[in-house]
Amino acid sequence: MSSFFTAPGAANKRKRQTSAADSPKKRLATSSNSIPVHKLAGKTNRRPGNPAPKKQVVERDSSISGSDSEDDDLPDDEDEFNGIEDDDSGSEAEGETAAERRLRLAERYLDNVKGEVQDEYGFDAEEIDRDLIAERMQEDVAETKGKVYRQLAGELLFEQASHTIFRWNSQNVNSIATCAPYAYTVSKDMFLVKWKLQDLPQHQWPQTTKKKPKKPPAPPKKKPQRVALSRGDSRKTKDKNYQGHTGPILKVAASQDGKYVVTAGADRRMVVHDAETLKPIRAFTQHRDAVTGLAFRRGTNQLYSSSKDRTVKVWSLNELAYVETLFGHQDHVVDIDALAQERCVSVGARDRTARLWKVVEETQLVFRGGGSGISDKKKDAKPTTAAANIDPLSMAHEGSMDRIAMIDDEMFVTGSDNGSIALWSLQKKKPVFVLPHAHGIEPALAPEKSSGEIDPDPSVIPPPQPRWITALRTVPYSDLILSGSWDGYVRVWKLSEDKRRLERVGVLGATSDEHGNVLSHNPQPQFPNQAPLLTNGDAGEEDEPKVNGNNSSPSQEVARRKAAEEQDEEKEKSASPSPDSALGLVKGVINDISTFERGDRGRDGLCVVIALGKEHRLGRWKKLQGGRNGAMVFEVPRVRKEEVPRANGVVGHESAEEGGSAA
Repeated sequence: MSSFFTAPGAANKRKRQTSAADSPKKRLATSSNSIPVHKLAGKTNRRPGNPAPKKQVVERDSSISGSDSEDDDLPDDEDEFNGIEDDDSGSEAEGETAAERRLRLAERYLDNVKGEVQDEYGFDAEEIDRDLIAERMQEDVAETKGKVYRQLAGELLFEQASHTIFRWNSQNVNSIATCAPYAYTVSKDMFLVKWKLQDLPQHQWPQTTKKKPKKPPAPPKKKPQRVALSRGDSRKTKDKNYQGHTGPILKVAASQDGKYVVTAGADRRMVVHDAETLKPIRAFTQHRDAVTGLAFRRGTNQLYSSSKDRTVKVWSLNELAYVETLFGHQDHVVDIDALAQERCVSVGARDRTARLWKVVEETQLVFRGGGSGISDKKKDAKPTTAAANIDPLSMAHEGSMDRIAMIDDEMFVTGSDNGSIALWSLQKKKPVFVLPHAHGIEPALAPEKSSGEIDPDPSVIPPPQPRWITALRTVPYSDLILSGSWDGYVRVWKLSEDKRRLERVGVLGATSDEHGNVLSHNPQPQFPNQAPLLTNGDAGEEDEPKVNGNNSSPSQEVARRKAAEEQDEEKEKSASPSPDSALGLVKGVINDISTFERGDRGRDGLCVVIALGKEHRLGRWKKLQGGRNGAMVFEVPRVRKEEVPRANGVVGHESAEEGGSAA
């Protein structure tokens, strides 16, 4: 053994500490846990018959803080240095088993839930109902597993939804995205606009004093406020360093953390913007054709994009980098959606397939459509009242799958050009349920419009065609589904309890019957002690917007837009009536739908914003007379379950049946 570990070496080192003058200085400079010298005296003389190398090694190592014989007399600060004090503070690094760690995390989670419920309902945590905590825990576990756990269709009053139209002098609005309380719209004239959605009326003018106000409160603002805007430049097509769009913008998506806004266009570009100022950060040009769809992975900055080049690409916005490309579709990939797991779903237009992409496993599941939505048994059966007057030739087969939205991690819905909404499950390759003609059928063409002859043959007149599904959206992990077309209404559907059917719920802002026929529109609500509300929310004009992140808005541009809006309104009034001009509540083609919940866990209702245009977002196959380019906000109230005062002074519970949604 080397002399370094022998007893004489250690003894010699101990002998050099006999000087009372030098020893304290050396120990104070070495460690703060030094032992007085008088305690060390007499401890250095050991009997020669007991050499213990291991013990001497301990002596050598412990010479900084004292001899090994003084372990019992050491102060508590040495134990703190060795980490023993962590027993009282709950150390997470040492001395904790997996079971203890799970128990500690569970206790911390319960404390957090109790604190949230106490803040929400305003009573002591000891009085919290255990069922309320259990419900909150079940919701968190269900969302982690990716299952449907919320039944929202019966808790919202869709027919009582208030609406506000906001528009500006823009071309067709193709897409809209939300990150509360902001909304982002894009249009074919390369505009990206950021809007501040107004709070609910009861939250806009809070009373700060206990005194009764002398004047009635001001009417609530309804029209969203324009915050910032950015526009591309078509002259920069050949500029490779230009970080913006050079063609029509087709899609927009916003991250949940409110940091990024991504736009995709027909110029094959994806542009990442700063969500606050809309300043372009980075432009991606990896796609070889128009980019038609964008979807963020829930709770992350991982992005999926779809394109007409028949590919799906994965991006990481934290690094502003491209990740990989997914191949498989045989036609244009026109829509894409994603939830919390690292997977996405897409539809391939005329290849009539929906595909689930498992990014980590590098696999895909193919779901094939193409049917008419009506089985042979239903064709042979007696037609129902709703379908009795439908021409059998109008039961078109599915030609293109245009829209897709995920319900949870195992179910999704698709919308097609034959007007059907299909429910899919990962357990079956065919749709579980198909809802035909969700938005009805177009009126039949007049004989003089279908033929150039004076007396056309009736056999030449084409059968009426169903309205396409142009927009489709779900509230994640719930039973609520929203769809749009050009019939003038946003229709609401729900997933049945057995998760095998889609059922009709109603129409946003209108009352409808069991067949979906609209009976009446919901009038705009009037609030007591307030002036009548303006239809377009003109109360409270917005401030000057930021153009490309700068506070510059030319007055000539504003005047030109106002003049153009007035001209459009005059043209709409003077236009001759047509089947398209007899539109409903929503005047135009619904190109996109976005939703978010108001309040904590949606207790204040649901906000639905839609993008409107005179034509379809991908082409001019259908152009509506009387349509508008703009956007629309629906505020859907929630069924109140708290106690409310009655007219006779008796306090009772408000039932859901008094203002229930139309079936």
